Amino acid sequence: MTDDAIQRIVGALQLDDPVTAQHLCELQLQLQPDESDVLLLLALSLQRQNKFDAAKEVYEQLTRLHPDSALHWGNFATALRVAGNLEAAERAARTAVQLAPNDGDQLEQLGLLQFQRNEPLAARDTLLDAFRQSPQSPSIRIHAARACVECSDSRADELLHRWREWLPLEETLQYELADTLLQTGDAEAALELLEDLVRREPAHVPAKLLLANVCERVNRLQEAEVLLQAIIADGGIHDPIVHRDVSHQQAQLAMRRGDPGAARALLEQSGPINDGDCAHYFTLAGACDQAGGVGAAMGALQIAHEMQVAKFKAITPARFHAGASLLPRADARVTEADYRSWSTLKAPDAAQSPVFIVGFPRSGTTLLEQMLDAHPRLQSMDERPFFNILADQLGDTGLQIPGEIHKLQQRDCDELRKGYLTLACAKVPRRWDAQLVDKNPLNMLWLPMIHRLFPQAKFIFALRHPCDVILSCYMQNFRSPALALASGSLDRLARAYVAAMECWLYHVEVFKPRVFVSRYEGLVADTPRQTRLIAEFLELDGADSMLDYAPRAREKGYIATPSYTQVIEPIHAKGLNRWYPYRNHFQPLLATLQPMLDRWGYVVPKWTDPITD
Repeated sequence: MTDDAIQRIVGALQLDDPVTAQHLCELQLQLQPDESDVLLLLALSLQRQNKFDAAKEVYEQLTRLHPDSALHWGNFATALRVAGNLEAAERAARTAVQLAPNDGDQLEQLGLLQFQRNEPLAARDTLLDAFRQSPQSPSIRIHAARACVECSDSRADELLHRWREWLPLEETLQYELADTLLQTGDAEAALELLEDLVRREPAHVPAKLLLANVCERVNRLQEAEVLLQAIIADGGIHDPIVHRDVSHQQAQLAMRRGDPGAARALLEQSGPINDGDCAHYFTLAGACDQAGGVGAAMGALQIAHEMQVAKFKAITPARFHAGASLLPRADARVTEADYRSWSTLKAPDAAQSPVFIVGFPRSGTTLLEQMLDAHPRLQSMDERPFFNILADQLGDTGLQIPGEIHKLQQRDCDELRKGYLTLACAKVPRRWDAQLVDKNPLNMLWLPMIHRLFPQAKFIFALRHPCDVILSCYMQNFRSPALALASGSLDRLARAYVAAMECWLYHVEVFKPRVFVSRYEGLVADTPRQTRLIAEFLELDGADSMLDYAPRAREKGYIATPSYTQVIEPIHAKGLNRWYPYRNHFQPLLATLQPMLDRWGYVVPKWTDPITD
């Protein structure tokens, strides 16, 4: 076949005329039926016309003609994936990888298939392998980061940190980048990418939907409503999935307007987006709760948690083994004898150390963070698992934390502090005249490591009635597998709460850190006084600035915690005794919680009128 014939076919494809390209290919194949280059161009021509079944047959023919070609096996895998035959597609992709084990593109194809087949751990490992082979590929980095996010793997941040260098991107890839950045907590970047994409591609409905979702999260509620109305006006809701997504977002906006009844009606009418849409049931439970429907809320939550547990079983199977901890590290202990064996090291003083806000989730840690961030001499950052990341890095070297923390010497601790600071600076533009505030509730379980690196650091321990904490956690759609699994049932949550508290109290006795206990009920009852006490503990003047946290939190936009809608409002008493209407469900938990109720002085009323759900 002549080069001129090939050029005519390629020219037709370049002119977006796949019908002519197909015709020219078929003419050539009458003369040379097994001409590989023409078969490949024929398959491309068929794909351009959405004739996927016909294209698949051509790709399959190429694998028979060239069984040792990774390219043809990879193309065949793509065609099978588009046709919906994922099992056969993965087999073809594995063949391509076996033929070209160092080809990042073939590894990426396999990883995407594993992801689509709900094999997130396998997809992550394959896509990270693809990244090692092709570290400059934006597509591979984005897809690997997406898989890491799905597995709660902190390497997602590192994979995406150079994203601006990749622009402009093809629309599907830019959408995936925006979605992945949003899930890592970088809402500003997601907004920038989505707004650009919608300007370039006004008909890109998924981008509009995601942009509306981000606008709601950063408190641009009117813009979110306008985007949703535009989708409706353009006829987008004729697609059932789009219709459900719009309804879900309208329900969230109704909740923000204080109309849980309207939100509940929208959600019950639309139903979940897909079989794994646990977020639908969490949102429905919140609407039912605010509308006074205790029984309906608990029913929705049971479905939500069943879905969530099924999802995380595929990601963290080890946490379902017999004897697995309710929370990672909650069972670990550093004894007083262990502590006495630690060598004395140089470390920052209290003023040069971060202020750590800890406590069981939903105890008021985000409220405290926003209050402290409003002080000019303090700077908070988005909640990140920095100590998990550092411990994982040590684990890669064979050092297990906390069991072998005594092996850390001066150089080790200096390097870990540098690593901590590097991680912090990657998440927030550092103001060097301000002291860092690190809010991560379950840092309460990392006290041994924190004390080794920052022995003079001060802690603010957030405390709230255990029953209110447990109900609030049960109603949250946690992205963290550890928290999601601990919240799988009220009984499991109660035991996880006690385990976390026992771990914290034990290590407080061992290390004797400087701790201020901030009781949520006291903060609500007398905010000015409690704020002054916190300022005195931190040796700060100007406590009044912390009372103006709500406007500052609203200006910050994205707050990556479940309480993002509450901390932009002034303190109120709505969060007190929320569990009372659910007391029938809490009765079996009280024996488990009694030691902590007694320890912190909380009481449970003696009701004579059990309620009916």
